Amino acid sequence: MLFEPFTLREVTIPNRVWLSPMCMYSATDGVPDDFHFAHYAARALGGAGLVMTEATGVSPEGRISPSDLGLWNADQQRGHARIAEFVSSRGAVPAVQIGHAGRKASTAELWRGGHVLTPGDGGWPVLSPANLDREGIDRIVRAFADAARRAADAGYQVLEIHGAHGYLIHEFLSPLVNGRTDEFGGSFENRARFGLSVVEAVRAAWPAGQPLFYRTSATDWIDGGWSIEDTVRLAPLLRERGVDLIDVSSGGIAQASIPVGPGYQVPLAARIREAGGGPVASVGLITEPKQAEDILATGQADAVFLGRELLRDPHWPLRAARELGVPVSWPRQYERAA
Repeated sequence: MLFEPFTLREVTIPNRVWLSPMCMYSATDGVPDDFHFAHYAARALGGAGLVMTEATGVSPEGRISPSDLGLWNADQQRGHARIAEFVSSRGAVPAVQIGHAGRKASTAELWRGGHVLTPGDGGWPVLSPANLDREGIDRIVRAFADAARRAADAGYQVLEIHGAHGYLIHEFLSPLVNGRTDEFGGSFENRARFGLSVVEAVRAAWPAGQPLFYRTSATDWIDGGWSIEDTVRLAPLLRERGVDLIDVSSGGIAQASIPVGPGYQVPLAARIREAGGGPVASVGLITEPKQAEDILATGQADAVFLGRELLRDPHWPLRAARELGVPVSWPRQYERAA
């Protein structure tokens, strides 16, 4: 099943081994450069069916670090277009994840020696559910929609909204962080309002024939925080607003005891899928071809995102096909190695 095509809307992804978005912290002014081109091109040549670029800020102040990619101006869009064009030319599907880091964003002043300073070191910029007024919320929703339009113009065929890992959308969702008492805080419906507003705005800006993904932290792994039950409840609301696939991760809102191990987040994806949450992709220490194949064959997910393993081995999909005995096309220049 790893090498079966997967169609969402009008886009067919040639296989189900996908590059997970991973920050490279290597951009200047948010513009993709030669490193980013080589990095993503290598994974397309290596056989990944979908190549998703790292978390890309919808605004300067929404980046995790000053070295993150962005999609708020024309220079950045041109850099992304170069990547999307090459990935597509190799038969893979180019994708991009857009997000806003919220209270986990940093400015150049908060970035020292390759590390973001913690609140105890001097505090985060003032961008969190606690202090965003309605004008600020509306401005960020518009920034997501604008980034979606730029992504489409750059040639990306799949767009993912980053709603996980303690960044702004997740901050609104989690009762551990969201202490608001207005229509964006308190009840489940209110805490979900901001993220669903982003989804609606992005879906309206993104081409109707192209898939929209949503990355979720399915659980905070903390009592009293966002839970898998909450995510199961959120999933149909996302689908009603045009999300085609949920990319299932977890954690990131606060320090937690997480049972990390091979495939440790796969049961979360399976729970969402079994509850009727629609297509899901799983991520999290998926490293072996047989392991990945079993996840799909047992119905726990529809696709797998590989992160660190595709950093170690850009040609993992080609190796996996060989190990599983599946004939696949190799790049013409590499065919002698097949």
